[in-house]
Amino acid sequence: MARMGVARDERSALCDLFAEVGPDAPTLCGGWLTRDLAAHLVIRERRPDAAAGIVIKPLAGYARRVQDGYAARPWPELVDLVRSGPPPYWPTAIGMIDELANSTEFFVHHEDVRRARPGWRPRPPDRRRDAATWAAVSRTGRLLLRHSPVGAVLRQPDGREVTARRGPNTVIITGEPGELLLFAFGRDAARVDFDGEQSAIGAIRGVTRGL
Repeated sequence: MARMGVARDERSALCDLFAEVGPDAPTLCGGWLTRDLAAHLVIRERRPDAAAGIVIKPLAGYARRVQDGYAARPWPELVDLVRSGPPPYWPTAIGMIDELANSTEFFVHHEDVRRARPGWRPRPPDRRRDAATWAAVSRTGRLLLRHSPVGAVLRQPDGREVTARRGPNTVIITGEPGELLLFAFGRDAARVDFDGEQSAIGAIRGVTRGL
């Protein structure tokens, strides 16, 4: 698959990691094993009938059954389905749409597998990846932190920031772009620092974050 952007890079790196750790490795994603995560990625791109159940609760049971069916497939076959990407008719088969829709998806899930392993460390900075994750933070931070009972500002170490939630007792959350995105998606393994009242910090750390 040609190198076309962060989405493609993260997809490829995640599939390489899938092949390394196998189908029964832990992830940070809702108690899923790697086989469950891979199956989720497949139905998201190849089964529109089931993909709707990812966001529409009455269809969640059907989506789960379809996902379980894919999760039971031979591991190399399942990984190849993720690696090869969507069929030509799917919108994300177009590079620009893939980059917009999948950079965050594959970055977060790549880290879900990486950070579930002992001894993980954040990856070194990468200009393209950092730009993509910061764009995602700026675009979706308000949505991801919509349940926060206190104000929230997401700030990079260089001072660039986005107000993700207006409210009392604002907490400033500082980290590299990818770390901020992971925190906003509810991953407690994110390496971020907090500045604010301790009660407010506890509130924002404990609230449901993500989609």
